[in-house]
Amino acid sequence: MSRTYPLFVKRDLDGFFGLFIDNLVQLLLVPLLCGLSCGMTGENAFYVYRHIIPGAGISILVGNLFYAWQAHRLAARTGRSDVCALPYGINTPSLLVYIAFVMAPVYQQTGDPRAAWRMGLLACLGSGLIELLGASVAGWLRRHTPRAALLSTLSGISIGFIAMTFALEIFHRPYVGMLPLAVLLLALFARWPFPLGLPGGLVALLVGTAAGWLLPSQLSGVNLTVAGVREAAQTQGWYPPLWAGDELRAVFTLPAAEWVRFLSVIVPMGLFNIVGSLQNIESAAASGDEFPTGPSMAANGLGTIAAALFGSCFPTTIYIGHPGWKALGSRAGYSSLNGLAMTAICLTGTLSLIGSIVPVQAGMPIVFWVGIIITAQAFQATPSAHAPAVAMGLFPAIAAWGSTVVEGAFRVSGGQTLSQVLQGDSHALANGFLLHGLIALERGSIFCCMLVAAIAVFLIERKFFSAAAWSAAAAVLAAVGLMHSFQVQGNTIDYLFHPPWPSGAPAPEGVFEYRAHNLAVGYLASALLFLWVGWQQRINPRGESAGH
Repeated sequence: MSRTYPLFVKRDLDGFFGLFIDNLVQLLLVPLLCGLSCGMTGENAFYVYRHIIPGAGISILVGNLFYAWQAHRLAARTGRSDVCALPYGINTPSLLVYIAFVMAPVYQQTGDPRAAWRMGLLACLGSGLIELLGASVAGWLRRHTPRAALLSTLSGISIGFIAMTFALEIFHRPYVGMLPLAVLLLALFARWPFPLGLPGGLVALLVGTAAGWLLPSQLSGVNLTVAGVREAAQTQGWYPPLWAGDELRAVFTLPAAEWVRFLSVIVPMGLFNIVGSLQNIESAAASGDEFPTGPSMAANGLGTIAAALFGSCFPTTIYIGHPGWKALGSRAGYSSLNGLAMTAICLTGTLSLIGSIVPVQAGMPIVFWVGIIITAQAFQATPSAHAPAVAMGLFPAIAAWGSTVVEGAFRVSGGQTLSQVLQGDSHALANGFLLHGLIALERGSIFCCMLVAAIAVFLIERKFFSAAAWSAAAAVLAAVGLMHSFQVQGNTIDYLFHPPWPSGAPAPEGVFEYRAHNLAVGYLASALLFLWVGWQQRINPRGESAGH
């Protein structure tokens, strides 16, 4: 370790509170969603508190300690004292997708929470194996992908699923969220010092917690009571991690059709996690911290495998947010502290107790600020000429956020379902937005963001053959359903994987299906156009500049 690189600095507290709140939010979702969708309530809640949460704690500890150690290694190698560890925690998209499309369908079919839990373990293990195998090719992919393509994708996700979500939460509950946001912006934008040298993130959290307790629930929007704290305290105890390898083996004793069908969810989510982690490593490099791609990705996969082997159904991943944590002044200590704190919570049953004392809304301004920094970095850390490419990469992610809002609105509307509207008119409008196009752009948005931004970069640089190659890759992904294809049953939007040629088979009753072969043709036609222009450039190099 570098002698000039301490184990912990005071500004690590700011990063810790932000990362801690982010991880805490994911953990608080687990008992809520598993209870609602998988029957893990009452006497069946032990699947959550005895297996899933302790398993998640082990994976969070392993990953955070590794990335803290990695930061120390980089500091020792470079002699720098400003290295910031990669943030790490539960993968939110995988958590939501695995509950909705793996665990909940099994529970609905069998009525058995254990069966749902076992299939979730399989999904988590599969995701980890895909991430581990992807580590061998991730470095090559990173070297051949423009930085604008990687960072614009992160920026789009940051706007739609970090900054926007928390911005809406802050403005929805301003009495708890607005003043902590002002405190945080004062500390981080104006760099105003607080009494006793307290970190701005800690002051913001204290202010929000005080507002949640002192204001009536009608004003604050949160319900914090002493009785609630007492009730939550009863869940405390010792919950050691339990080996789940035997439960995983039991899944493979089932008929193959019972679990192979979920590969259509597991494989794309594993690829999603590879690309997302790759983008986050590139984001760290843009901030000056060049971590080796292979080991970083491998540790990510091993952490997810550990989660599955010890009972968690939910992959862990390198988080979005490194530039934000580094701008806060965090180093490696925030990662170590987060791993130790989250593991202690997971193994002692204090998750609900913390949620009953500290309103999650009090910590949301910290994560909101991280989203702002990520979005700004996408433009600041790329050549100014590539700014239009960064902007292009934002649209699929924004469509993903809009699709989520539309789907949620239909779920609570009580009127026509989304599939009925689409079956009636594939050009249906929702407040001026084409629903069909919105959902098509949302499916595989993380791939689409990267591809269209890369195409734009190579066109800006007049590298037409490279632009053609990326367009052809987009055509392949669209042809097989990894991008743009979808099916809607009721108000549930799902992927639709299919052969790369039209089958002509009708959709099942009550299901709207869209196979994106026409978009695949569009990408392919664009690739051919770029090839033709590149060929023209080679045979007539003087003519290429005639119009300039």
